[in-house]
Amino acid sequence: MEEQLKQQPANCIKVVLFGPESTGKTTLSRQLARHYNSVWVPEYAREYLQNKWNNERKTCEPKDLLPIAIGQIRLENELAKKTNTVLICDTDLLETKVYSEAYYSGTCDPILEKFALENTYSLYFLTYIDTPWEADDLRDKPNERERMFKAFESALIKHKKPYVLLKGNKSERLETAIKHIDQLLKSNT
Repeated sequence: MEEQLKQQPANCIKVVLFGPESTGKTTLSRQLARHYNSVWVPEYAREYLQNKWNNERKTCEPKDLLPIAIGQIRLENELAKKTNTVLICDTDLLETKVYSEAYYSGTCDPILEKFALENTYSLYFLTYIDTPWEADDLRDKPNERERMFKAFESALIKHKKPYVLLKGNKSERLETAIKHIDQLLKSNT
């Protein structure tokens, strides 16, 4: 199982959109991939949990977290082979770890935690909660956005992950992200 949670070597920089639900991560991931003529890694948990909801009318349980993590890294490793510039990740295992701790009494599977901390990215974009919350089948914490934001920021600080806070409207966030990715690409050549 551990091999399934490991990042494979890649010939690109990797950035992660990171933060609470309904803060524009997917929208921005798509925009950035389009801007850089690159690829983005969708959030595997959305597909996995939507299927679970559609088929069983059940939400996420602790037993779902490792299959979600394995699916996420599998997607990331596959898509990293399709770019030599920048890979935009809509999420990562650290995000799964934060959700695990927030939803399941501060706990996280030790294997998930190990790879959430070992896998590396050039930069995290922490998405702020100044976007309108949009309901769907999976989102369930509209009144806990501040608490969840703090949990995400605390994880980045605690684990010394490089990050930039993204605030403002879609174009402001996109402009800020592009500025930072351009700097990474320039220093990577």
